[in-house]
Amino acid sequence: MPENSEKSEGQKVFTLEEVAKHKTPDSCWFVIHDKVYDVSKFLDEHPGGEEVLLEQAGQNVTENFEDVGHSTDAREMMAEYCIGELCEEDKKHTKDSGPKSWASGDSADQNSWSSWLLPVGLAFIASLIYRMYALPQAT
Repeated sequence: MPENSEKSEGQKVFTLEEVAKHKTPDSCWFVIHDKVYDVSKFLDEHPGGEEVLLEQAGQNVTENFEDVGHSTDAREMMAEYCIGELCEEDKKHTKDSGPKSWASGDSADQNSWSSWLLPVGLAFIASLIYRMYALPQAT
């Protein structure tokens, strides 16, 4: 497929090879969920700083984008910077499971239990040991 071809609705199609050429502050592109974004004009506004974006420029950053947990406002703002989409051939080679659901009842909930249960348990045991050995005993 030729690079930068047009789809029927006027949206441009890019290859990963084409996106990889745009890694500078003047031309900073990414792929997120098979859409191509030119964030060159957004670098100064990014809350995490432009360095974060430039480190990832020219790549499929879907997983990194989702791992950060961007807000609804950030996701809506993305439309302004969308310049096209990834060609079908490259879509098949990228792993994109879609937006993560942070409120689902899957393993993310299990991880949240373990992330606070262990510290709470350790704090409880520490308080028992403190009471037994550090507090003055009533006689």
